[in-house]
Amino acid sequence: MQERLEERLHGLLTQFEGQNGAVIPLLQKVQETFGYLPRETIAQVAKFFKVSESEIFGVATFYAQFRFTRPGDHAIKVCLGTACHVRGGTQIMGTIERELEVKSGGTTKDYKFGLDRVACFGSCALAPVLVIDDKVYGRLTTSKVKEIIAKYQ
Repeated sequence: MQERLEERLHGLLTQFEGQNGAVIPLLQKVQETFGYLPRETIAQVAKFFKVSESEIFGVATFYAQFRFTRPGDHAIKVCLGTACHVRGGTQIMGTIERELEVKSGGTTKDYKFGLDRVACFGSCALAPVLVIDDKVYGRLTTSKVKEIIAKYQ
């Protein structure tokens, strides 16, 4: 596994040969490739740019776009904006947390699902709403949510 990570990272690094100011684009490519920034990649990127790991980590932590933990295979986002909240969004979130044994902002132990809350999807007429990957589910009930999750398991 480690060899494969290093091989894939080497392929990315060579694309940025001689581009000393390309830390952010390289980190974006690393995250696009691996789904997050594995700790080992921070060390290799630092070595590549001949800077300290803390400098690379400092750049990566400054921007909210970078993740340091592996995401789930399926991203679940639950709307908790006003319309969704009023129509049961909190119950929907609670149901998912119980069914998958994961808290908002976390990933299930098997890395199958990542769960996050969202302020608004702009689909208020469908409230409460959740999105799994790119598929929108609206007018939810707790029983509908259980059925939807079962399709992905």
